[in-house]
Formats: sequence, C-alpha cells, structure tokens
Amino acid sequence: MAVTQQDKGEALKALHEGEPFLIPNPWDAGSARLLAGLGFKALATTSAGLCFRLGRTNKLLTLAEVTDNIAEIDGASDLPVSADLENGYGPAPEDAANAIARAAEAGAVGGSIEDYDHEDGIYEFDHAVARVAAAAEAARALDFPFMLVGRCENHFRGNPDLDDTIKRLRAYEEAGADVLYAPGIRSLEEITAVCDAVSKPVNVYSMGLKASDVFAAGAQRISTAGGLTWAAADAVIEAAERMRDEGDLSGLGTPRRISELGAF
Repeated sequence: MAVTQQDKGEALKALHEGEPFLIPNPWDAGSARLLAGLGFKALATTSAGLCFRLGRTNKLLTLAEVTDNIAEIDGASDLPVSADLENGYGPAPEDAANAIARAAEAGAVGGSIEDYDHEDGIYEFDHAVARVAAAAEAARALDFPFMLVGRCENHFRGNPDLDDTIKRLRAYEEAGADVLYAPGIRSLEEITAVCDAVSKPVNVYSMGLKASDVFAAGAQRISTAGGLTWAAADAVIEAAERMRDEGDLSGLGTPRRISELGAF
C-alpha cells in the first residue's frame, strides 16, 4: 500500500513525541535515497545544499526552486520530509503562509520559517511573531499533520543574544510553532537553556558535539543543515586533487556501498 501524505505527517508528528531522533538533510533525490537506505526515519531539505547543487554562489533561492527540490526529495523515499523554507521568500506574514502551503503541495509534512531577511536582517520582534502565526494558521488549514518549525536566526546572524533568542522562541511557540530552532547555538549550556525555556520540541544543529550529549541537554531532534553536502563535496575535492596531482585514481569509488544499501 502506498504511503500517503497523511501517513507521513502522522509519522513525523510521532517522532516528535517519542525518543530523540536524527533528521539528516539530503540535497537531492540520490542523497535522499542513500539516507533512507541507512535507516533514518525522516529527512529535511537544506537551502545551503540546494544552492550548492544549483551552483548558486549568492545563496539566493526562489520558492519555485525550493518546492521543486522538496518534490524531488519527497519522491525519492517513503520518509516524511521537513522543508527548509528560509524566511518564506517574502517579508509579509502572507508570504510565510504561502510558503507553507506551497511546501505542503510539493509533499512536505513539516517546514521552518525563520526571522531573517537577506536584505533587512533580523525581523523586528512583533513582525517576526506575526509571520510565524500566519504560517501556523496555514499549517493548521491542511488536512494532514504538518510540523511547523519556528526558527530564530540570532546566533547564526551575528547576534548571539541568548535572552532575545529565548524570548523569540517562546513567542513563536505561543504563535503556533510545533518545533523550535535556533541555529548557531554551539554549547551544551546554551542548548540546555533553550530547551528548559520552552515546552515544544527543540531542533539543534551543532557541529563538534556528540548526539548523545545534545539529546541529554534536552533536544528532541538533530538536523545536519548543509553539513552532509559539504562532507560529500570535500570527499570529491580530495579524490580529484589526488587524481590531478599524483595520477592516483584510488579515490574513485565503486558503487559497492550504495549497492549494499539497495538504494540504486
């Protein structure tokens, strides 16, 4: 029996109510199939990874490009997909709501709305909250569960004010966010402070820490943002450099591991 969007929505919701989990971020259908073959229970898209895939050095995407990527990744496995929707591709609350609706149409059963604009910087507090509230209303209008992530960009955008980050995350929770996220928080102490300050599940992306420690600090899920994309790119660079500089072709892989996963 085919897995429906209702099934995927319920599965993602259940993951947030059970044991803490990892939600890796593939950048295309192939990486999505690999991660599904490795046994992960859910996937998330990555705007940074999509920019890399498109060769987009200015790191600016359109909503159409993002929803195409969602549909591609969603179609690659039966796993639920949560979407990185950046600021919703427009400053108004209506833009955030539209991004949720469009992501859902593309197959997502979760998605994040952040409080940062590439042109205007961090949104003013009340405006940021209104945008999350509009996104939450759009999510609730869907006929399947959709896990809305309220995302505070302070620490990721040069404003490491933990008090303001917590204030914003609390407000996003009250506005209807199902999951809270503050990328750029690096220490276990900060993660603990955020998790203790809110009652909804917290997503964490923090390099250099052990997953077990992050979960012990209170996080419900760990995402990888563009990290897996950069790991793959680094592997290509290293193999290509050896080939170019030394004529060493040993770094050229075979599909053995991929075949073991049954992904292709």
